[in-house]
Amino acid sequence: MAIDTLEEKFAHGLGSIYDAEHQFLEAMEEMLTQATSNTVKSLLKEHITQTKQQIKNLEQAFEILGQEAEQIDCEGAEGLVSEGATLMDEAADNPAMLDFAIAGAADKVEHYEIATYRGLIAEAQQMGQNEIVRLLRENLQQEEQTAQKIEQSVPALLQQATSRAAGA
Repeated sequence: MAIDTLEEKFAHGLGSIYDAEHQFLEAMEEMLTQATSNTVKSLLKEHITQTKQQIKNLEQAFEILGQEAEQIDCEGAEGLVSEGATLMDEAADNPAMLDFAIAGAADKVEHYEIATYRGLIAEAQQMGQNEIVRLLRENLQQEEQTAQKIEQSVPALLQQATSRAAGA
């Protein structure tokens, strides 16, 4: 489908992040089963809950546009999920390294989402879609808070991972 208008571009982007959020939700649920650190488990549980709400916010945005919520294949999300899964498989024998790998993969996802939401917010503002802007800002704020929490946990997770590696 050719994208000729801002509205078409916006709807495409909305469908893409809608797909991405579904992919990331599934990936986080898998990460949660493999995480061993209480910190990582807590971060994942909190963000799983937030992601479910973010999906609802996206569905509301589609509704405001008078459209059915539609997932548009997000190759960026596919790549991040695939990369994270590979890293988790390769670190599976070292629980501390696995938790560190999960945190790193999750942080990459958060920054992808932050960049996406910022772009969509700018487009929604340009279109005068103030209610959609509010919904997307709510999602963005959660993504930024999650990224900050992950980044704050990284030094301790890194210390644990490297301590175990040094002792091995």
